[in-house]
Amino acid sequence: MKRISQIICLALLALSGGVFALQPYNLPRGVTDISQSVYGLHMFAFWVCVGIGVVVFGVMLWSIYFHRKSRNYKPATFYHSTKLEIVWTVIPIIILVVLATPGTKVLIDMYDVGEPELDVKITGYQWKWRYEYMDKNVDYFSNLQTPRDQIINKEAKGETYLLEVDEPLVLPVNTRVRFLVTAADVLHSWWVPELSVKKDAIPGFINEAWTIIKEEGTYRGQCTELCGADHAFMPVVVRAVDQQTFDNWLAERQQESEQAEALAAKTDWTKEELMERGEQVYAINCASCHQLTGKGVPPTFPALDGSAVVLGPLDEQVNILLNGRQGTAMAAFGRILNDNDIAAVITYTRNVWGNKDQSSPDTLLPQEVSAQRGGS
Repeated sequence: MKRISQIICLALLALSGGVFALQPYNLPRGVTDISQSVYGLHMFAFWVCVGIGVVVFGVMLWSIYFHRKSRNYKPATFYHSTKLEIVWTVIPIIILVVLATPGTKVLIDMYDVGEPELDVKITGYQWKWRYEYMDKNVDYFSNLQTPRDQIINKEAKGETYLLEVDEPLVLPVNTRVRFLVTAADVLHSWWVPELSVKKDAIPGFINEAWTIIKEEGTYRGQCTELCGADHAFMPVVVRAVDQQTFDNWLAERQQESEQAEALAAKTDWTKEELMERGEQVYAINCASCHQLTGKGVPPTFPALDGSAVVLGPLDEQVNILLNGRQGTAMAAFGRILNDNDIAAVITYTRNVWGNKDQSSPDTLLPQEVSAQRGGS
C-alpha cells in the first residue's frame, strides 16, 4: 500500500509541474474583476476534476494491483449494493452543487449590465468592426492592418500577425463600459480574452456585455464566429488609457467627425481632390483584397487594373460598390462608405494603373452616388 501511495504522489507532482509548464496555454488572468473571477472558477473546476481523476484512477489501480489473478483473489459474487448506489448518486450531486454555486455568482455578475458610464455600439461587418460611441458623435471602422505580403508568406510574419488594426477601440480605465453588440451582414462574435468579454454579433439583435478595465494597455482578440472566407482577418484590438488621455482622444475624434460632416456637404469637388481622397479610401478598404497595385489575388479577389467593371459604365461600378456582388467575396460598402468616399474611390480606380485614360467617363461626383443610392 505504501508503494501505491508513493506512485500516486509522484504522479501528482508530475501533473502539477505540467500544469505550470503549460501556463501560456491556460486561460489568461485578465485585467478586469470578471476575468479574475472566471480564471479562479476555471482553476477551481480544474482541480476538482484532478481530484476526481486521482480518486477514480487510484481506486482502479489499487483494485488491479491487489485483486490480480496471481494473488488468487476470490472475486465477490454480489451483483447489487444499495449503499454503493446511494454513494455514487449523492457524491456527484454534491460535486455539482459545489461547482454551480460560484459559477452562478460569476454568471450573474457577467450579465449585470446596469448603470454604465459609457456605451459603445459594436457592429460586425465582413470583415471589420464598427465602433460607435453612443451620444458622443464618434463613429469609425477598425480594419486589419497586417500587410498582405505577410499573409501570403512573402514577408516574415510580425509579432502581432493578424492581431493588428488601423483603429483600435479606445476605452478609459476604471470606467464601467457597456457594449451593445450586433452585426450588419452575417454572424460574428466579439472576443477579448483578457477582458473576459465574448458576445455573438447577430443581425437584427443587440447583445449586451460590460467591462471595467483596471490596467492601461493594449488587449487583443478576434472574431470567433465562422463569418466567411476572411474570417481569420477580423481582429479586435482594445487600447485602455487613463481618463485624461481618453477625454483628449475623444475631443479630437469629435472634431474630426464635425469636419467629416462639413465635408459631406461639399459639392464642388475637383478631380484632383477626389483622386487624393480616393487613394486613402482605397488603401484602407480595398487594398487588402485587390492589392495596392490593383492586381488582386485571382480568382477570389479579381484585379481592378484592366477590369471590365472599372472601365465600363459608372452606374454598374457604383451599384457593385453599394450593394456588393452575391456569390463572391465582394461585400456591400453602401453602409460603410459615404457618398464622398464612394465617388472618390471610384474616381481613383478609373485613373490609376493601366486604367488611366481608358475609362469613360473617368470622374464621379458624390451627388451622382447619392442619386443612385436612393434608387438602389
